[in-house]
Amino acid sequence: MLPPARPIPELGGIDARSLPDPVLASDLPIVLRGLVSHWPIVHAARSAHSAIDYLKGFDHGAMPVVATVAPPGESGRVFYNADFSGFNFRREQVPMGVALETLRKYLADEAPPSIYVASTTIDTFLPGFRGENDLDFGSRAPLASIWIGNRSRIAAHQDLPQNLACVAAGRRRVTLFPPDQLANLYIGPIDSTPAGQAVSLVDFAAPDLDRFPRFAEAMRHALVAELGPGDAVLIPGMWWHHVEGLDPFNVLVNYWWRDAPAWMDTPMNTLMYAIMTIRDLPPAQRAIWQEVFRHYVFEPGEATADHIPPHARGVLAPLDEARTRDLRARLLQRINR
Repeated sequence: MLPPARPIPELGGIDARSLPDPVLASDLPIVLRGLVSHWPIVHAARSAHSAIDYLKGFDHGAMPVVATVAPPGESGRVFYNADFSGFNFRREQVPMGVALETLRKYLADEAPPSIYVASTTIDTFLPGFRGENDLDFGSRAPLASIWIGNRSRIAAHQDLPQNLACVAAGRRRVTLFPPDQLANLYIGPIDSTPAGQAVSLVDFAAPDLDRFPRFAEAMRHALVAELGPGDAVLIPGMWWHHVEGLDPFNVLVNYWWRDAPAWMDTPMNTLMYAIMTIRDLPPAQRAIWQEVFRHYVFEPGEATADHIPPHARGVLAPLDEARTRDLRARLLQRINR
């Protein structure tokens, strides 16, 4: 028997025109009930047909979207195939209007194929939508994406940026885990993934505790919420999140941003390079490099660079865009030798 997940803490009464910085910078998840209930898409979504018609009003039809399609037997789960030689879905490039009308066609179907238009940039594919449905992030300039589909189950994964996910149509269930539950979620390959991020191999609909016994410990740290149209959830960067679309038609709008300079590279590149250069060293050498990383990266302090004249500290000084660009160029030269 798995322990039940605890509810995600909630806040109400947040002014969508002026999102508080403590909320946007939070290191813990927060459900914001009714945050976008004023959006026209939320009002249109009282009927799936009306929501589809509303979205079609912004479709310029100039370029296709990518639709993820899986057979009915997969029950909306976007995942690997049985032997991990590929995936259980295919991707099709179709006009947005065709994807929407196909979803309309299957609204009353008890066992439809899974159709999922994932992480589609709103300003590119639905110009004008944000003029009517948007939030004020102040000085932040998040990337706004839309997710449109029928019932779906997206395996637990993590993203580097902060994520404010807003439910525009249908209901969503989100299950979150702190970053330190990495080992208990049984994460799959990091270089061959269903959608770019490594995912948990546990089927949340039917957890196999014989195969994945540590998942019970992960569930002791789990937070869960069911969100309806107009609700939103703040998912801090690197929190694991499993997302389910519960209705025959679902729309999610999310905003991604990093509270870090845009010129900083993704740590995932560092991880991949460290796997290549450090992981398989003899244990004694690996321990040496663990101390080197602690000294220079994870716990830099007075002993790191204070004894070096400021003008001679190079990359040990605080980084800026110009110094980072120079460092990246030198790294590329070394890698490409």
